[in-house]
Amino acid sequence: MFKAKIFVSSIKNLLSHPQFEHQQWRGIVKVRLKWVKNRSLDHVIDTDTDLKAACLLKDAIKRSPTGFLTAKSFADWQKLLGLTVPVLRFLRRYPTLFEEFPHARYANLPCFRLTGTALLLDSQEQSIHQAHENDTIERLSKVLMMMRSRTAPLQSLHSLKWDLGLPDNFEKVLIPKYPDHFSFVKAPTGVSALRLKRWHEEFAVSALEKSNEGEEMGDEYRQFKRGQTTLAFPMNFPRGYGAQKKVRAWMEEFQKLPYISPYEDSRHIDPNSELMEKRAVGVLHEFLSLTIHKKTKRNYLRSLREELNIPHKFTRLFTRYPGIFYLSLKCKTTTVALKEGYRRGKLVNPHPLVLLRHKFYHVMRTGLLYRGKGANLIPREDILLKDMENRLEDKEEEGDDDDEDEEYEEIETGDEYDEETSDVED
Repeated sequence: MFKAKIFVSSIKNLLSHPQFEHQQWRGIVKVRLKWVKNRSLDHVIDTDTDLKAACLLKDAIKRSPTGFLTAKSFADWQKLLGLTVPVLRFLRRYPTLFEEFPHARYANLPCFRLTGTALLLDSQEQSIHQAHENDTIERLSKVLMMMRSRTAPLQSLHSLKWDLGLPDNFEKVLIPKYPDHFSFVKAPTGVSALRLKRWHEEFAVSALEKSNEGEEMGDEYRQFKRGQTTLAFPMNFPRGYGAQKKVRAWMEEFQKLPYISPYEDSRHIDPNSELMEKRAVGVLHEFLSLTIHKKTKRNYLRSLREELNIPHKFTRLFTRYPGIFYLSLKCKTTTVALKEGYRRGKLVNPHPLVLLRHKFYHVMRTGLLYRGKGANLIPREDILLKDMENRLEDKEEEGDDDDEDEEYEEIETGDEYDEETSDVED
């Protein structure tokens, strides 16, 4: 792509400039920051935890040869699903999605199958996957293009399939359809991995570059391609941060550093320089931009840290740049969100799959009303989904301001959080 080639050329010219060599080492004022708790984003993360668990259980039931799961089969899945309650109790909360019935041979063994509503939602999900398959292939290709070896372990991709909007069993239903794009290989560690077979120059444009290609920022982006300026990250500081002179001066110096595309080779950059730190911020910004919920778990990023060429203690970047990222400690795990992706606790440009998941969550919440009242009292699928659409339209007109839901807590910007138990999604 001609546009990307100009960008690469301008970056290489900039790197060879003597003033730039000094900039790699030039220190930026370090500021002691406070971690700000955002209740709106914490609520989103809390909600999505239950939603994700329900969707993964739906997929597991669908994959089962019998079309149902027994209580014994998922007895030890609580930790894997990130739930705070036993899986049996969780399934019984939502009779609109999961129908309970006794086993044919063991009457005391509870079994669960999908309701008609759950099957209808699943068919809609498959339709979305088919309609947006090209978008999914581009997103997956861009993830692999950011890797040093253009390769990612399948286990890491399975953990990220919810965040990246990949279909269930994507390695069987999606990857084989594109033999010219991907191939399965064995990583040096011996694990199965997915490799990008060829570079896609047309994909090598980051979300930050795309956002600056519009008419309003056209002149600035043209200057950037000629190496005359840099691209600035959108900043959405918590309340009170913008008025702090030290923070403002720090961010101004940070923004003046050259922007290095996450698709550009970074091996020539001093790993201890401020430029490398900005490059790492750009990689994390781009990775979160590729997720359909604009967030992911820290452990998922850690599993790809070496391939992404980001620092070992990369969590400090999330606390050092609170205008770009939000770090949440909800649900006994660490989640990082891209702040520009949200406005008043809602996604700015939700993917069609996210909108369907909103429907799924509404059906879940409706199930709480009919819990324990018998299957004959649950509304028919068409009535349930129609009521859900009406409520979602009403909620679109509402919104809570993030600024009213923030709490300040002191935190060392250079410290790494304690290691939590690894998350497994399968």
